[in-house]
Amino acid sequence: MEISPREAEVLELIGAHLSNAEIAARLSISVRTVESHVSSLLRKLEVQDRRALARHAPEPAGAAPSRPAPVLPAPATSFVGRVRERAELTRMIREHRQVTAVGPGGVGKTRLALAVAAETAGERPDGVWFVDLVPVTDPDMVATAVAGALGLGEQPGRDMTESVLAALADRHALLVLDNCEHVVHGVALLIERLLARCPRLTVLATSRARLMVPFERVYAVPPLSLTVDGEPDAVVLFMERAAAVGSPLDPPLRDQVTSICERLDGMALAIELAAARCPTLGLDGINAALSHPLRMLTGGSRADERHRSVRAALDWSHALLEPADRALLRRVSVFAAPFTVVAAAEVTGSEAGLVADGLARLAEQSLLVVTASPGGTEYRALETIRQYATERLAEAGELVDARSRHLRWCLAEAAALAVVRQDWRARFDLVADDLRAALAWAAERPEQRADACELARHLAELTFTRHLTGESQRRYEQAAELATDPAVTASMLRRAAAVAGCRTAGDDMYRLRLAAAEAARGAGDTAGAAADLATAATIAFRFSTTFVRLPPQEEALALITEAREPAGDDPAAQAAVALAEAAVLTDAFGAVQGPAGNAVPETVARAERAVELARRTGDPLAESAALDALSGAQSWAGDTFATAATARRRITLLASLPISPAGTHELIDALGMAAEAGLGAGDVPRARRWARQLADHPSLAESGHRATCRLLMVSALAGDVDEVLTGSVRFLDAWRRAGSPARSILAPAAAGVAMIHGLRDDHDARREWQEIMDRLGTSPEHVYGYGAVFDAMLLLHRGQAPEALERTAPEPRQVWKWVTWIWHHWYVALRAEAAVLAGSPGARDCLAEARTAVAGNPVAGAIVDRARALLDGDQEALLATAEAFDAAGCRYQSVRTLVLAGGGHASRGAAALAALGLAPMAPALKAHVPMAPAPATTVPPPGVGPT
Repeated sequence: MEISPREAEVLELIGAHLSNAEIAARLSISVRTVESHVSSLLRKLEVQDRRALARHAPEPAGAAPSRPAPVLPAPATSFVGRVRERAELTRMIREHRQVTAVGPGGVGKTRLALAVAAETAGERPDGVWFVDLVPVTDPDMVATAVAGALGLGEQPGRDMTESVLAALADRHALLVLDNCEHVVHGVALLIERLLARCPRLTVLATSRARLMVPFERVYAVPPLSLTVDGEPDAVVLFMERAAAVGSPLDPPLRDQVTSICERLDGMALAIELAAARCPTLGLDGINAALSHPLRMLTGGSRADERHRSVRAALDWSHALLEPADRALLRRVSVFAAPFTVVAAAEVTGSEAGLVADGLARLAEQSLLVVTASPGGTEYRALETIRQYATERLAEAGELVDARSRHLRWCLAEAAALAVVRQDWRARFDLVADDLRAALAWAAERPEQRADACELARHLAELTFTRHLTGESQRRYEQAAELATDPAVTASMLRRAAAVAGCRTAGDDMYRLRLAAAEAARGAGDTAGAAADLATAATIAFRFSTTFVRLPPQEEALALITEAREPAGDDPAAQAAVALAEAAVLTDAFGAVQGPAGNAVPETVARAERAVELARRTGDPLAESAALDALSGAQSWAGDTFATAATARRRITLLASLPISPAGTHELIDALGMAAEAGLGAGDVPRARRWARQLADHPSLAESGHRATCRLLMVSALAGDVDEVLTGSVRFLDAWRRAGSPARSILAPAAAGVAMIHGLRDDHDARREWQEIMDRLGTSPEHVYGYGAVFDAMLLLHRGQAPEALERTAPEPRQVWKWVTWIWHHWYVALRAEAAVLAGSPGARDCLAEARTAVAGNPVAGAIVDRARALLDGDQEALLATAEAFDAAGCRYQSVRTLVLAGGGHASRGAAALAALGLAPMAPALKAHVPMAPAPATTVPPPGVGPT
């Protein structure tokens, strides 16, 4: 089959090791569209997984097989000379895993590193990556900058450093970290972890000083050559740059050029600035300007010796500017990222027309770089020049005023971004580094503390919207630290806890809620403190699977005791305490550290009380959390349909709420629970809709394993083979990128994928997914939940009814607590079908019990009806179940019915199975096989289940 142009683009990016989310961003299409193309490619190329697809990706012309093009910026000018330096630095990065090219600003470290990286790219099968650290003002943001260069987004449950480590763990690549000197600590910490976790990665850094990390090899970048045989590099560079600006020099003038280059100490930046003056000054004028006193260090002996030559060149260039342009240059140095004329006018306090003229003149003097963008013309100063201009700003006594203006501009930009809708992401990305830089400055000045707190809050909200949840949590915590009002501190900590929830960081949720309680006490808000303590106790049980250090039950009980008295008659505090009691005392959420058995009536009663109290508060989020407890209690009670109805109430309650960290966390949880509860009740269409909504949620774009796990469960049970194969590619890719975390909550999805591969007779793929399931961690308590259901479906497909009956041998009431949630009706129905097809003497009694248990479930009911029709030999009733399955959204079960019907129906069913991509069904057995006893050593002890 022919591959479309868009599929070809997707295939090429798969070959470059990009994730579905990265491909979607690169091609400006949705993740779901990428998944559809991946599924189509798997089918057309007749391969089973993403790795096999990557081997089919086209190779770039002239490139070595499977080697992506280096991700390097394209210099605007040619690279001159440096033959010996390139050879030496190339040798070092071949022999050592971490090399730092050091030297003063303007010596040419960046250009040399880029040249070496480009020349050696062919030796790195997994690519070359370049990261410019100039805009990074916070050492803790180094990993974020690297992640951005790699095209990585943030993944819930892990910080950016872990995402970078996971992405580079098995890559044979070169990472270039440029301009490290101002964030040395952050770079050093990241490099140490990279070297430890990424054995085939080489790091080339550029910095004004060594990084002082283990195994570092330092290469001191020398100035351009001045006295070598032949044409010195410095002279060649001057001649080329002079010619580029319209002043080609005759060979007899080379002696004058050599003299200029010697006076500039062979510094590349100084030579380029001097050459740019040729059209207006000529060589004589340049020589005269170099004699000006301002070429010397203005700071005398206080300045670092390595900076003297570059500073001399910059002093000289600065001295030739008109006073107004000098003032403009130093005032725009507060911008950490590219800026526009309008922004410069606001920060400098000047008229826009005058600023535009001044910026143009500065650009003509090579002091600013001009870039055309969709949002208009942007300007930026090279870092060496920006730092020089900042020094001039301080010397002029204008630093605080300029920084304060920049801070006010950042606050206004942040506030505007909170309401803007069009091109929001591009607008945020344009100013994000300035917001961070302004915050870093203001946070260190007591008189700016209020503005710093406000900016931290804005940045927390904006980064959350940008799905940078790790930074969002940090900014909320920073706002809490900067706040002077304990009530504001408590509010910021609560929001930080909500963001931690979106990141599935249970330990942080717990810690931050306890800190919020302490802040609330300081504000005199005893009821708020009580609510925080109770919420922390609830978090310990409700989200127990997201913890590294799980708080024991005794600790949670102590929090509830501490919260009861100060809660008083405050509605919100009372509701929080009631929910904590339902969570901890009766284990409504089925926590890891919860009791082995819970008394169903008490669990339901406490959950219902929590819902009623939450409803009285008028807070939809509090009510949703209480409804989550009620759905758990109803599940333990075996009330499948009430569980599904309660889950639907949560979705309705949350649907119209504005986006917020707490709302997003609650909605993601509600969608997952609604999909599972709907599946348990046989409401496949709605379960699929909610699962797809979850898979498409933007907050989960970079964590495809979390996003798709419910959809894979639904699709597997419904027999939607294409959706399982497509979703499993995204699941597996994201799971591996996340470091292959052992999360048992993901295991049902892996089991469903394994079953589908079993139905396809793809034994290798099934074995791979079974291994993944083992790595995810499957507890014995869940053996008779999803494991029994998926295994029984596969065994029945293969005609192994006795084995399916043995797999579901335990009576449902024996394992009630572990199969009522989602799996109970499926387990009961498949068990009844296995009894009939295996010819069990007790089949009719099993059918009667099953029919009562699954009454009202359209899918499980149809399975039981089909089994009874088979037992009675009722062809008409049998075929009627095929229609019931179609109406319920279970195509596989409908096709299976046709095959079981035999004759011409079986032929149509076999053809339909093939169309679904499934292997033929084996003939059903009807031998009389005695009912197998429940294995005594593997079944969990009976709970207090439904009677």
